[in-house]
Amino acid sequence: MKEMLLNKLNLNALLLATALTASACVTINIYFPAAAAEKAADRIIDDIYDAKEGAAKPAAPAPAPAEKK
Repeated sequence: MKEMLLNKLNLNALLLATALTASACVTINIYFPAAAAEKAADRIIDDIYDAKEGAAKPAAPAPAPAEKK
């Protein structure tokens, strides 16, 4: 009787482990428009390059006023 109870417990544990393993193998795919993602990436890259160029280049001096004749 005791062995039969242990066999049932082992079978239940095996079934539970199998069910948990099977439920863990779920993949969720999220699709988004590639064009929108590419536009956003381009905008971010442009912003980064603009920030680098602004920091690297000193401000241009104002032109001297023209002399009156």
